[in-house]
Amino acid sequence: MTHPALTRGAVAVITGGAAGIGLAAAKRFAQLGMRICLADLGADRLAQAAQEVAALTANGAQDVLTFETDVTRVDDLRRLEAAVRERFGGTDVLLNNAGIQPGSSLFSPTENWERILNVNLWGVIHGTQAFVPEMIRRGRPGLVINSGSKQGITTPPGDPAYNVSKAGLKAFTEALQHELRNTPGSKISAHLLIPGFVFTELTRNGRKEKPAAAWTPEQTVDFMMEKLDAGDFYILCPDNDVPRALDERRILWAAGDIVENRPALSRWHPDYAAAFEAFVKAPR
Repeated sequence: MTHPALTRGAVAVITGGAAGIGLAAAKRFAQLGMRICLADLGADRLAQAAQEVAALTANGAQDVLTFETDVTRVDDLRRLEAAVRERFGGTDVLLNNAGIQPGSSLFSPTENWERILNVNLWGVIHGTQAFVPEMIRRGRPGLVINSGSKQGITTPPGDPAYNVSKAGLKAFTEALQHELRNTPGSKISAHLLIPGFVFTELTRNGRKEKPAAAWTPEQTVDFMMEKLDAGDFYILCPDNDVPRALDERRILWAAGDIVENRPALSRWHPDYAAAFEAFVKAPR
């Protein structure tokens, strides 16, 4: 069974679509007979991605649109939406996937924090506000998929700006789904994609070989498609190192910091190390 928005002739718009999970999703959608808009930065990257996607579409390059887009600029997203509407008639699937992770510290320059938040959080807000009202108005089945992160849920130490951006994205996507399911006439659902360790440009760090622990972007998209068919809102992806059961225990422990009034980020607090290990290993 395939989600009714993922059908032949439907239109998918993917930000961050020139590589990684975005490109893998574009190829998978193309194999379903969908028409694809790849939005990203870099004309050469977009041209190469478009060629790969066009080889899988029903009508070749006719079914592929590329659009250089800076998701931090709301006008870019508005122009993107208008271009898709002019070329294909509208949008059925919006994958807000553009993201960056340059690294951060709590007291790193404000400009670094602003860049990360502008891409990872405001980029999704801009994309949603530019596309979703028209998607609702069309009255067709639709999907909004936002690429989040487990770091936005368990907020581990080491990269606070990224964590804040993805925690905000989680809250935004939850609010969006609530809004969509309570909007008369809306046939659109929102979903939060929560990848595990995926070998992409974002995580490559100079490596040429995929680490054994990592999934490929294609594996991540296959899992996403399975969970979209199942109707899952939280698409919590495992990888070759961390199974879902371990993710669940980590997430429950993080929530328990509030309920049990433990210190912030107690999972990494030496006084709670043994308790956390016991919690992870305890039968459920």
